[in-house]
Amino acid sequence: MASLRPFRILVLNQVSEVGLQRLPAGRYRVGKDVEEPDAVLVRSADMHAMQVPASVQAIARAGAGTNNIPVKAMSARGVPVFNAPGANANAVKELVLSGMLMAARNLPAAQRFVDGLDPSAADLDRQVEEGKKAFAGFELAGQTLGVIGLGKVGCLVAHSALQLGMNVVGFDPEITVDAAWSLPSQVRRAGSVPEVLRSSRFVSLHVPLLDATRHLVNADNLPLLKSGGVLLNFSREGVVDDAAVLRALDAGTLGRYVCDFPHGAILRHPGVIALPHLGASTREAEDNCAVMVAEQLRDYLEHGNVVNAVNFPGVAMARESRFRVAIANANVPNMLGQISTAMAQAGLNIHNMVNKSRGEMAYTLVDVDSEVSAEVLAALRAIEGVLAVRYLPAAEAD
Repeated sequence: MASLRPFRILVLNQVSEVGLQRLPAGRYRVGKDVEEPDAVLVRSADMHAMQVPASVQAIARAGAGTNNIPVKAMSARGVPVFNAPGANANAVKELVLSGMLMAARNLPAAQRFVDGLDPSAADLDRQVEEGKKAFAGFELAGQTLGVIGLGKVGCLVAHSALQLGMNVVGFDPEITVDAAWSLPSQVRRAGSVPEVLRSSRFVSLHVPLLDATRHLVNADNLPLLKSGGVLLNFSREGVVDDAAVLRALDAGTLGRYVCDFPHGAILRHPGVIALPHLGASTREAEDNCAVMVAEQLRDYLEHGNVVNAVNFPGVAMARESRFRVAIANANVPNMLGQISTAMAQAGLNIHNMVNKSRGEMAYTLVDVDSEVSAEVLAALRAIEGVLAVRYLPAAEAD
């Protein structure tokens, strides 16, 4: 029992060594050339065209979004997809604040003006004094910031904006209890996206890209933003209708569009400040994301616990036996009964069990008092609706 083989982890991108160190060499083999991996650790690599090996039991993304991962296909195989929500939140928050300052003080255009000056010109001081008139801006204090999406990043942005003397209005129809507790009391709660737009000079978006959030800001509601307002998108490209943004910029109703996704028609538009996807590009954020997903991945592979999976319910159960079985299955009636029956027929005594569901997915951890045979595992896999079964015997030293 103590000689369990090392878990094999395939790494698709350069991942922070600080995080990889959380996967001890004696128990894990980690690399970019690992065959038949038990899990995949990824950052930005597009996995949609990849043939994900049948051996893969989990995928972990060292970041928040999972658009580059075939989540639906993995769910059908009973494979959880982990992410690192909040690990890069401070980095994104600081970039949002930078975006507001760049827009309010016309910093990109001012920098381009300075870059075009001739340092040897005899009248350089005069050119600077005359040129700076074109870049006069306004201060953030006293302005209203609307925050759409009050997760970890949104709450941090709201808090920092208040410290800068701004008024803040926020909207999130699915705000979590933790987020609600961390949201400053000075933030006024709005009841809809249009209400946020009507109230704000700045609007910052912090929502995932889902069917429900695609083109969340569009031609119908963008005109509600205060004239000359600033729209900031550091969430996902498709959350904003770019065509509507360009029309609003050309009409002068939108003052600036600040985003982290340079592409297509928005490039080089004078009203657009586009950054090269810098949201999580800090050493600290990369370390935090890698540490978080490495620890989540290890907890899942060794103990079956699920924390921060985008397609599985959260399930954690303290070990009360060396013999554990983890079962992913469709969320349909009588699954627990069939699982319990299969174990009882094999003479196994269930010491502890936890079952939770999330949408169409359910997940069960079972601790039993004795060794589980291959025949029992096969019987569990044969139950209609069972997607994956993993046997997780602990080493005697665990």
